[in-house]
Amino acid sequence: MIVALIIGIAGLGLSAIQVTTGLLPRKFSPAQQQQIMAWEVNARWRELPAGAIFPATTTYPPPSALDDGGALTLTTSRVGITPQASCQKGVDLAAAPVLERDGCQALLRATYVDGTGTYLATVGVAVFPGSAQAAAAQQALSSPALSHAGDVNALAAGVQTASFAGTPAAGFTDSRRQLSGSLISGPYLLLYTIGYADGRPTVPVGVDGYTDGEMSSMGTGLANSIANKLGATPPVPQCPGAVGC
Repeated sequence: MIVALIIGIAGLGLSAIQVTTGLLPRKFSPAQQQQIMAWEVNARWRELPAGAIFPATTTYPPPSALDDGGALTLTTSRVGITPQASCQKGVDLAAAPVLERDGCQALLRATYVDGTGTYLATVGVAVFPGSAQAAAAQQALSSPALSHAGDVNALAAGVQTASFAGTPAAGFTDSRRQLSGSLISGPYLLLYTIGYADGRPTVPVGVDGYTDGEMSSMGTGLANSIANKLGATPPVPQCPGAVGC
């Protein structure tokens, strides 16, 4: 009986240790924390509403020609959002195989107009499995070899315009693109293209420092507003301490 009692007490003690261990907060390793954070960033394009990915309004700084040290801030307003598309649609023919090669999963697009109604910009979000693939695609697209017809003044292959009937962007077609660019944020490649809202023909804007500066500032400001939402670093995951975490 004494032996049985000792064994029973030992078993009870072992069970108590196991229960206590199960109730203690689970600790993720640094590698696990990074993986969980990456999952959260990668899932945002699916989980966030379209209006959260593409905000109704954005701001951007003025070009250096207008930057006199004051508090001037320029704005854009969203004109419309296109339905989700494959990575072969909504981009130039030369860009499509590059996106496909690096595992692009989807393309989201929206068009904005600046506060004066002078410029229109279409911004696209190309979704990749990871940041390495997004960076590789951006590097390939920025290659001079993918410029249209090899013209040094032509735009690099990228996102196509998105027009919306009954809006200032109703006539915003690819032939009216003046400037294009891109930036990356985690697994997202942001592609933007800009043109005049009044339909004037395409001209090399590089010869006009002010226009080139404002268009570039608008494009990067708009893309950064979206990238900062999609690619923001999430909080380091912490276990709440429940059984099984």
